Amino acid sequence: MLDTRNFDIVRFISVLPLFSDLDEAEVLRLAGGCQLRRFERDDMVFRMGEPCDSFHVVVVGQVKLFVLSPAGQEKVIELVAPGGSFAEALMFLGKPCMVNAQALADSLLLTVQRQAVLDELQRDARFALRMLAGLSRRLHGLVHDVQAYALQSGVQRVIGYLLRDQGDNGGSEVVTVSLPASKATVASRLSLTPEYFSRVLRELEQAGLIEIDKRDIRILDVGRLAKYQG
Repeated sequence: MLDTRNFDIVRFISVLPLFSDLDEAEVLRLAGGCQLRRFERDDMVFRMGEPCDSFHVVVVGQVKLFVLSPAGQEKVIELVAPGGSFAEALMFLGKPCMVNAQALADSLLLTVQRQAVLDELQRDARFALRMLAGLSRRLHGLVHDVQAYALQSGVQRVIGYLLRDQGDNGGSEVVTVSLPASKATVASRLSLTPEYFSRVLRELEQAGLIEIDKRDIRILDVGRLAKYQG
C-alpha cells in the first residue's frame, strides 16, 4: 500500500494549476480542509446517491467515473489520471453523487472539503475564476464527447482517442500510446462494445497504421492514421 507519512500536502497543493496562484497563507488554510485517502485497486471512492461534500485530486493511481444502466451495463464517463480532479461540480450542487467513482489501481487521493473551497471563494475572486475555468473545460470535454458519439463512426472515435494528445503533429514518426486502462474500459469510455473496439484496432493494424503490444499502441504514421476513413 502507498506510504503517505512523508507526503507534503501544502507543497502538492501549491503546484496544482487550480491552486498555483494562492499565496502561502491561502495554501495553508486550504490544506487544513484537505485529507489524504488511500484506495486499493477496485475500491469505491464513492457511489451514486451518496452525499458529495468534497472533490478529489488524484495524486497516484487512476480513478474511473461511471454509471450503470438498469440492466447493469457499465458506461465509463471519465478516466482520471494523476494531477486530475473530479466531483467539483457535484460538490457545488450540494446534491447526492450522480456517478460512481472507483480506483482502477492502488491510488492516493487528496480530498478537498467543500467548506474549505467555499471559504477561499469568498476571500479571492481569482480562485473563483480558476474553479469556473476548470468546470468549463470539463463541460467542453463532455460536449465534445456527445458530438463525437452522435456524428462520428466507431472507427473515427477510436482514431480520435489514439490521436488525442498529438495536437498538430501530422508527421510520419512512430508514436507510442499506452491505453490507461483495459480495452473494455476504454471501449466503454468511447461508447463502444469491447468486441467492436478490438475489431477496429485489428483493422487499423492490418492497414499498417498501428502495431499492438498489449496496452501499448504504436502509431506508425500519425498523418496517415488521421486521414484513415475505414
